[in-house]
Amino acid sequence: MTQTLTPGKRFITLGQFIIERQSDFPFAKGELSRLLRDIGIAAKVVNREVNKAGLADILGEYGETNVQGEDQKKLDVYANEQFILALGAGGECIAIASEENEDLIEIDSKVSKDARYVVCIDPLDGSSNIDVNVSIGTIFSIYRRSDDKHGPTDVSDFMQKGTEQIAAGYVIYGSSTMLVYTTGNGVNGFTLDPSIGEFCLSHPDMKIPKDGAIYSINEGNYRHFPEGVKDYIKYCQQEDASTKRPYSTRYIGSLVADFHRNMIKGGIYIYPSTGKAKNGKLRLLYECNPLAFIIEQAGGKASDGFNRIVEIQPESLHQRVPLFIGSANMVAKAEEMLALRNK
Repeated sequence: MTQTLTPGKRFITLGQFIIERQSDFPFAKGELSRLLRDIGIAAKVVNREVNKAGLADILGEYGETNVQGEDQKKLDVYANEQFILALGAGGECIAIASEENEDLIEIDSKVSKDARYVVCIDPLDGSSNIDVNVSIGTIFSIYRRSDDKHGPTDVSDFMQKGTEQIAAGYVIYGSSTMLVYTTGNGVNGFTLDPSIGEFCLSHPDMKIPKDGAIYSINEGNYRHFPEGVKDYIKYCQQEDASTKRPYSTRYIGSLVADFHRNMIKGGIYIYPSTGKAKNGKLRLLYECNPLAFIIEQAGGKASDGFNRIVEIQPESLHQRVPLFIGSANMVAKAEEMLALRNK
């Protein structure tokens, strides 16, 4: 008797998916595939250390501060090194801008001398939560150098608006580890299967709801917020059945974790300017721009309260901007209230 095999559900790995979707990339020569592969490899190495951090001598302070004036954790430093090593060895990246380094990192090797891409990265976002076992993440953004530029790179290669991003993504190290990315043709999420050591497609064509019932903001800074932000918080807290208010406040204090939750469920994340931080806290190049690219591809909205994030002209590697990001209607409402106060 002949047995007929019925194929089960096909598991698509990150590598397979990137290759199959290579035509989405305007240059279509395989460079992006290799670059994303290198990022995925480094993410798996970092994930391994995150998962065993409590058992190894990798928690706690490194003894130095980064360019932001923040204490560097040992795992911060380790993650930074792993992404630099992976991107440097792959041959497609000529320079890196990292949260952990004041200046850009040039890749000086034979395999990278003709590379056309630069990468902006926050190797370990939310590192203040490492010691208390809260989800943390990695955020990255990829740009292509101008075709008429050759030879050594410089800061000007990074001073491109977010609209020029070739790809962007994030990795969240949580109860499961996920890599989410876009190349400008939708957003797809991959969950790491530890049994085979591969990221597998788990969240195809991700979309954020137009409305949500969650607002994420550090209300401990309330008295320092602009009046328009205070108005929006009051609006979120008011009871109105037609708009499903009051909304719930959810704030983890780990940007990737807060963003990912709101991406799935619908909501808004806000880090505004304050009396103490006139330009907000988050960095344009390696936090705000990549997440803005992702959220717009998922049907959401991202602004500094007045201007679209990806249209802001960068002026420095570590430039800070306010961030309002999430469900389109919620961000639009916040912008409306800021505009009323700014008349």
